Amino acid sequence: MSISQRTEKIRKEYINSKPSISCLRAEIWTNSHKKTAGEPIAVRRAKAFAEACEKLPALIFSEELLVGTPGEFRRTAILTPEFSWMWVDREMDSFDKRPQDPYIITEEQKNFLRKNVWPYWKGNSLEETFLTRVPKDTAKILVDTGILDNDSKWRQAVGEVTPDYQDVLFPRGYRKIRDDAERKLSLLKADSFSNIEKIDFYNSVIIACNGIMRLAERYSEMARTMALSEEDEIRKVELLAISDVCKRVPAEPPRTFREACQFVWFVQLGGIISENPLALNLGRFDQYMYPFYKSDVEKGQLNREKAQELIECLWLKLSEWVWTISSNTANYFAGYNQFQNLTVGGRKRDGSDGTNDLSYICLEATASVKTHQPGLSVRIHPDSPHKFVMAVAKLVSKGLGFPAIHNDRAGADMLLQAGYDPEDARDWSNCGCVVPHFRKTGEWTSAVNVNFGAALEYALNEGKSRLTGEPLGLSEKPAREFKDFREVKEAFMRQLSYLVDHSVIGTVTAQKIHMEMVPRPFLSICVDGCLDKGTDLSKGGAKYNIGPVLTGIGLGVVANSLAAIKKLVFDDKKTTMEEIFSALNSNWEGYENLREKALHVPKYGNDDDYVDSLVTEISDFYYRETRRHKDILGSPFNSAFMGISNYVPTGKIVGALPCGRRAKEPLTEGVSPFAGSDVTTPLAVMRSAAKVNHDVHAGGTLLNLRLNKELVSSDRGLRNLGAMIQAYFSLGAFHVQFNTISTEELRKAQAKPEQYRDLLVRVAGYSTQFVNLSREMQDAIIARTEHGSF
Repeated sequence: MSISQRTEKIRKEYINSKPSISCLRAEIWTNSHKKTAGEPIAVRRAKAFAEACEKLPALIFSEELLVGTPGEFRRTAILTPEFSWMWVDREMDSFDKRPQDPYIITEEQKNFLRKNVWPYWKGNSLEETFLTRVPKDTAKILVDTGILDNDSKWRQAVGEVTPDYQDVLFPRGYRKIRDDAERKLSLLKADSFSNIEKIDFYNSVIIACNGIMRLAERYSEMARTMALSEEDEIRKVELLAISDVCKRVPAEPPRTFREACQFVWFVQLGGIISENPLALNLGRFDQYMYPFYKSDVEKGQLNREKAQELIECLWLKLSEWVWTISSNTANYFAGYNQFQNLTVGGRKRDGSDGTNDLSYICLEATASVKTHQPGLSVRIHPDSPHKFVMAVAKLVSKGLGFPAIHNDRAGADMLLQAGYDPEDARDWSNCGCVVPHFRKTGEWTSAVNVNFGAALEYALNEGKSRLTGEPLGLSEKPAREFKDFREVKEAFMRQLSYLVDHSVIGTVTAQKIHMEMVPRPFLSICVDGCLDKGTDLSKGGAKYNIGPVLTGIGLGVVANSLAAIKKLVFDDKKTTMEEIFSALNSNWEGYENLREKALHVPKYGNDDDYVDSLVTEISDFYYRETRRHKDILGSPFNSAFMGISNYVPTGKIVGALPCGRRAKEPLTEGVSPFAGSDVTTPLAVMRSAAKVNHDVHAGGTLLNLRLNKELVSSDRGLRNLGAMIQAYFSLGAFHVQFNTISTEELRKAQAKPEQYRDLLVRVAGYSTQFVNLSREMQDAIIARTEHGSF
């Protein structure tokens, strides 16, 4: 089904506009906090949210059917100074010039912020508090280093929530939720610490509910006002319909598919205004939206074409708002990506197949609008309809990097080992990149990025950075003194354990500060458990509180490097540890023959157990090391090998590695091979990746592959792709995603970006516009092996 004229017009406006900074939310938030000094922090944040809902402009753009924006621009990037103003002040003079994710900001706006907003928050932001409290030895390797990175947890909001439409939001609406909170509040006396906490929480919920309802009411009023002066009769009718929809939702439960779509966007918009969050996911969209679709179709009120147009409008709203982040964070999450993941397909809670008409319409909408949001994920199981698997393969063939494809059973197994009930585990959806998640959950799904390459470097360089000479890891004996491969491997694992320890310290420090400073009244409403407990989401209010995820970066390249040492030094005795050490110090200059030997040692991604067994051993060790730690709520930490754009900046701080990689080159993301080293077939890559014990890594695992477009240009090619995916999942693997754009086309896009503004590529756990990536990130994608046969 082709895109509608309406959504094509909106899409072009989106594609051709640049993200612009809005100061409005920051101004409103600041003025509100000035007026509420001394009140409970949860109440202060709720009042600021409600004031923003009252004062932000209720803008309705031309042609829109779904309405709501967090600022005054089509592509608005808001500021959240309560989390951090420092990085904004430091970077905003060059916002429009930075290589990754630039923003438009005026001199007038910069002057306004420095005069009217920053002074209030100086000394009172989350970032400043974190930097004051984090231990110095942890900060040395955690703060803007590339060794460990968690700045999205203290310069930004956490996000990482999947609103519960099935059991909380749709059945009740915000008016009933508010009434329930008022009833619970009336039963409490402020005669204990626990009760005072609950009183503050319920007051904050009541204020937040009133805020989001007032926001919708204002859009209803605006639409009706615009209709009075609208000369186009068709648009007048549309505006009156918008007014009627916004008058009802999200205060009341939705009755129609259109009301449900607008309800969903108001929830997203509320989350944006409240904290500008990463990974505010839409969950199993085809499951909770299908009853409205089915009912409307049966009543003759909706057809498939109109349903797709509404979904396209929602996709565009999701893509228009911009997650405002520091340049450091942008290097890890490149491409203006908000990670709003939406999942279709898979089994229902009872184990039966859940694929329905909306599953297909979502695939078609993604193909037609070509936007980077939502992050579309699919769940595949052995009984998935052949038609659905082929529809997934067809979308892959279009070269958009969508969808992310997941093993239904592996996702459920990951949640089972994390402690979920079986029915809830079967009802999982994706969070952010590739994290199996459930809507009744509080979790930091991307807490820290852990640089495996740095751990290996410290093991081989006496605990020091090879590029700077600075001692950053544990003290270690000189490389020439390692007597056997076991000692080398154990040194690496000691250093990796050390990095995990500091990751935990940085995380629990940030968790405690979030509890104290930035409770989450609006998002607490969206997650089952918080209202019953009377406890904010940040303090463990959700039904499930799952430990934070530590993401390993460089698994493949480290395994390649250890294999090179094992083979060249200890098995074949072609060189010595001392010569390897000298070659790495020289970045392989003058050691070309040795580097050639290193490059020919078996590489991960070619179904060779010589190196693949190391990948399994390292990933299992990382899981055990991560799980032995508990977070501030007592939940075990979780491991992951998911990929964002983190493998590029982490590579910049690591010197040459024994596999032949040169200094500062990218590492590897997820469970993907090192770029260009998977020289056999994609099936061999999959067999290598499947040797990882995916089920224990509850934070998710990711495999990126590039296929020559000709491979999937025929029906036979699509069938082969579907069979390959099913075979991969039968081995227990969790995830795979594909780029099917030729190197030639990507080079053309680099040369003439204005002609390729809507070209989407798979970066890692997400897709985004190729032209919105830095040249460095573009080159890293091009460097991946383009497989020409199955």
